[in-house]
Amino acid sequence: MTMTTSESLRQRFPAASEIPQEHRLVSPIHQRTYLVGGEFRAWDGECKTVLSPICARQPDGTVLQIEIGSYPVMGEAQSDAALDAAVAAYDNGRGAWPTMPVAGRIACMHDFVKQMVAQRELIVRLIMWEIGKSLADSQKEFDRTVEYIVATIAALKELDNSSSRFEIAEGTIGQIRRTPLGVVLCMGPYNYPLNETFATLIPALLMGNTVVFKPPQYGTLLFYPLLDAFRSAFPPGVINTVYAPGAVVVPRMLATGKVNVLALIGSSKVADHLKKQHPKSHRLRAILGLDAKNAAIILPDADIELTVKECLLGTLSFNGQRCTALKMLIVHRSIAEVFLRRFTEELGKLKVGMPWEPGVSITPLPGLHRTAYMTEAIDDAKAKGARVINEGGGAFCQTLFYPAVVYPVQEGMKLYREEQFGPIIPVMPFDDVEPALQYVITSDHGQQVSIFGSNPQQIGALVDPLVNQVCRVNINCQCQRGPDVFPFAGRKDSAEGTLSVADALRAFSIRSMVAAKQTEASKTLLGAIVRDHRSKFINTDFIL
Repeated sequence: MTMTTSESLRQRFPAASEIPQEHRLVSPIHQRTYLVGGEFRAWDGECKTVLSPICARQPDGTVLQIEIGSYPVMGEAQSDAALDAAVAAYDNGRGAWPTMPVAGRIACMHDFVKQMVAQRELIVRLIMWEIGKSLADSQKEFDRTVEYIVATIAALKELDNSSSRFEIAEGTIGQIRRTPLGVVLCMGPYNYPLNETFATLIPALLMGNTVVFKPPQYGTLLFYPLLDAFRSAFPPGVINTVYAPGAVVVPRMLATGKVNVLALIGSSKVADHLKKQHPKSHRLRAILGLDAKNAAIILPDADIELTVKECLLGTLSFNGQRCTALKMLIVHRSIAEVFLRRFTEELGKLKVGMPWEPGVSITPLPGLHRTAYMTEAIDDAKAKGARVINEGGGAFCQTLFYPAVVYPVQEGMKLYREEQFGPIIPVMPFDDVEPALQYVITSDHGQQVSIFGSNPQQIGALVDPLVNQVCRVNINCQCQRGPDVFPFAGRKDSAEGTLSVADALRAFSIRSMVAAKQTEASKTLLGAIVRDHRSKFINTDFIL
């Protein structure tokens, strides 16, 4: 096998003429509109050029990122307008959307999904070109997102139907329903720009909240084909878009006190800073998906082939750019040599190339700053006693970075605690299981962990303390988010709130109650309200 070098990686990039016609963008997308208050507004100010992670070889031999479009770089006036539109649409809970019956909101969402599906091909192509995700995974992200919306609608029906009755306790008649929280500021991540964004945006909308939506820095253009669906499927002002530097406009929006919910998939440092901007922090509900440094603890009796397969997927799916990725492998010293040999052998079989290539595993990273960080982290580890043990590990050309297995990683190295969020696999040996357990206990992160082994007694003894450190323990499999019906949460600095199909609906709402004394007069009054449909809250309708 030919060793991977920066030159061999350079050859992986195509010349512009070599890009298959069926995978090209028809033309660059230069977005000049944004959505506020149910209307498209034109933008003629500064715009940001969007460079794809995909590079093209030039006639002179250089390799340059391909320009695929541009989008507005707005400022405070535009973010103020978007926030004011969301506030007006909510109207202190009196707006058309928060007071709309659940069946009506579901009908609007069905309309949106229908329009969204019609844009599948373009959105999938934009995911691939904007963030470098493989075509297969881009298609999977789109389809999974549609499935998530459909499942969320079904869960909302079940939730609302369970509330479509009166309860009587201790002489009091009550009806309890979930009601919206207000204005939601929604910001998603670049690694799953559609799916992770919609994991908060969709339940927020379905529960009757209004939204200010700021797309991620990478993965902005892919929402452009959905703007008309946002405009036509929902009442004016229910969803409003902001294209502006987050550092400029987000603290300003929070400082107004008009934002009721912060929905952010990002870093804990950013979340901590933003929450402090709100003048009444106890009024701000935060639903956060944050950093993670998920570890795999590989015990001496682990099935090597199974463990290698799962750890390869866990560390390198989408180049390791997943919050649920395995970002530290903790291997018992007695099997470290054989594990690393088999792991690097299988890693060497992974296909490196462009996202549209069948079977590709390693694709370009979003920008040059990511390859720079990877190189810096490896150099730091090497300077402190580790080495790259796979051939070609750490080689790069522009945005294309070949995965590096770094061993042995220890305290004091960047890779020991920092979330690398990329194709570096730090490996740490252990002799006694206590240091492996202590690694998880002393971590600032607490999302998930994987255990590989076959001894029921040892695995059981590890599970009990680990479930009090992380929110999901995976046995003989990689860390992952799905299935979406399962809770997705994190302890420590990894999350705030729980996301899943049902949990997200609860996260973006609160239980409200109407109560009356159990008297004949109350029964008559409530019966008349229900019979004559005098209230959208007090009703016994059942959604089929």
